[in-house]
Amino acid sequence: MNVTEGLVEVTGGNVWYRRIGEAKDQAPLLILHGGPGNSHLPLEALDPLAREREVIYYDQLGSGYSDRPDGEDLWTLDRFVLELGEVREALGLKEVHILGHSWGTTLLAAYLLTNPEGMKSAVFSSPCLSAPRWAEDQAVLLKELPAETQGTILKCEAEGLTDSKEYKAAIKEYYSRYVCRLDPWPGVMQKATKLSNSEIYQTMWGPSEFCVTGNLKEFNCVEDLHKIHVPSLFMCGRYDEAVPETTLHYSRQIQGAEFHVFEESSHTPYLEQTDEYLKVVGEFINQTEK
Repeated sequence: MNVTEGLVEVTGGNVWYRRIGEAKDQAPLLILHGGPGNSHLPLEALDPLAREREVIYYDQLGSGYSDRPDGEDLWTLDRFVLELGEVREALGLKEVHILGHSWGTTLLAAYLLTNPEGMKSAVFSSPCLSAPRWAEDQAVLLKELPAETQGTILKCEAEGLTDSKEYKAAIKEYYSRYVCRLDPWPGVMQKATKLSNSEIYQTMWGPSEFCVTGNLKEFNCVEDLHKIHVPSLFMCGRYDEAVPETTLHYSRQIQGAEFHVFEESSHTPYLEQTDEYLKVVGEFINQTEK
């Protein structure tokens, strides 16, 4: 399949993009990666979808292969929403399906609430649409960890030692249960970690998935989801940190939205159950085209 790469100028710098497949009659699929501060790399598992339509990835400013400018003022939800619109315009995506994963769903929801034109469908993969509710869910999940691990996590967070080896070792148990259950983790996950930007993650989110201290800590768009009027699909893993009960609740706020759980996955079903993930997403998007 045809693959092209390049740079797009956005507010704050240049972002890198990758297009795979041919621009056919069907609207392309644009992918919003997780983070904040991660990269598109693990989501390249979605490349097979390019057999039917063009699939486009981009690394958000500050991470992956994109520019890494200085300045905390760049790391805000509003600027990333602006960036998404700039990417669409630069790449000529007048009509588009958009799939967001994790933080990418935060970005997707905020973008949709600006009422952009040309949206064919929205896919919310392992969504985070309320930081307070996310924090509540994580508090429940943490209680399933060994008591010693819980104690280390609480102690390090209370004493401001989240950069310590003890804290990082303790949270590995959480990540192995609720982020990616594959053992060992795929090499693409390890490579993606090297392309991430911890400054953005800590500024916007916090020191870990379950310790929300950044500028997104009050984000909550759930009461506005009913204003979204594009075909929508919500998905998560059975063991996801984006827990099924919460994901189902989000789906019920958008009229006609669909919901799917990957029974053998956590937060990365596109790696843990790739074939099923591709099938569910592909069928949903094709149906909206009809």
